[in-house]
Amino acid sequence: MKRLLFILSLTLLLTPAAHAQRPKPNYDESQVPEFKLPDPLVTQAGKKVDSAEEWNKVRRPEILELFETEVYGKSPARPENMLFEVTSVKNDALGGKAIRKEVSVYFSGKKAGPRMDLLIYLPAKATKPVPVFMGLNFYGNHTITDETDVQLNGNWMRSSKEKAIVDHKATEDSRGKSSSRWPIETIIDRGYGLVAIYCGDIDPDYDDGFKNGVHAIFNSKQKPAPDEWGTISAWAWGLSCALDYLETDKQIDASKVAVIGHSRLGKTSLWAGATDPRFALVISNDSGCGGAALSRRRFGETLHVINNAFPHWFCDNFNKYIDKENDLPVDQHMLISLIAPRPVYVASAEDDQWADPKGEFLSVKYAEPVYKLLGTTGFGAEDMPGVNKPVQKQMGYHIRTGKHDVTDFDWQQYLNFADQHFQGS
Repeated sequence: MKRLLFILSLTLLLTPAAHAQRPKPNYDESQVPEFKLPDPLVTQAGKKVDSAEEWNKVRRPEILELFETEVYGKSPARPENMLFEVTSVKNDALGGKAIRKEVSVYFSGKKAGPRMDLLIYLPAKATKPVPVFMGLNFYGNHTITDETDVQLNGNWMRSSKEKAIVDHKATEDSRGKSSSRWPIETIIDRGYGLVAIYCGDIDPDYDDGFKNGVHAIFNSKQKPAPDEWGTISAWAWGLSCALDYLETDKQIDASKVAVIGHSRLGKTSLWAGATDPRFALVISNDSGCGGAALSRRRFGETLHVINNAFPHWFCDNFNKYIDKENDLPVDQHMLISLIAPRPVYVASAEDDQWADPKGEFLSVKYAEPVYKLLGTTGFGAEDMPGVNKPVQKQMGYHIRTGKHDVTDFDWQQYLNFADQHFQGS
């Protein structure tokens, strides 16, 4: 019996869970370790970048490759044979305010293969192609709207009593459960469209060994290599595939697409904006570690926590830097610099210390030299602005009152920011 207990104890000690024990998060600024950030305007060879040409031809490709190989993973080329199918159109949605479409995107060009479903709302009174916000959601397109005739998503999703997701499946009671985060009528009234996609259509948000979703098309017989795409890269890849469809829709101005995401999907929107320059504006809401927050600060959510809790999000190479953040050849200010000179907006919440609001602000600040080099107005904020006092130039930032969420205040700032950059352009 004693021998059996010893073996069981040894087994537990050797399991990944034992090594993945979550360390106590740091929320004390005085305990943030000293660090030195890599300079986005100094090449790997040590040469200072002082021209837009040098940035675009030398330094930007360097940084992009480092993020691909060490953080998010390389994604395959988008399929050339994707099939787009408009499955429903409602011309009097939202009481006549909007045109609503549902569009299926078949990644392999075959209806038997993986697909994602786009839920699209467009202003009914528009007389020309409209700019749109496009973002992923957590629990299915049917959860973002109170309209009850939107298709109920049948894919796996994280069980949630609050969202009425039972045994990893959506129920009729889950309809509209996330509508507070998607003020569709407000967006429509401001002259914009909305494109929503369930992230699990592209890749399920759990560690399934990459056997489902789009990985099944490209990695059917083996796990992705250490420098190949994790789930966040797959989600970003899917957003680019959705943009491929938008370019075919004559009611949408595909040159004015703002990609938006919250939390892990905010990490995704930043990576999508970095890898696909067709996204004209990029918004990150409370994205934290692996998103807008500087990894080297080790404040709130850390590489240790995120890579152990969600091993499928990033590429395997990212694990090399657990508790060794200073060894990273990049940090998240450089991710934001990859979006330059396009407008970018980062938002934080006062009560969301887990996502490190100060670290998110500093990423914007330290990306500004690239924006300045490329001839934009940049950021213009040396110090973190007060709560509910947004800064909006070519780069935007705010920290609002409240928790980890997407609120009406957030959306008002994003719409104002879009007005500034899309209207009249």
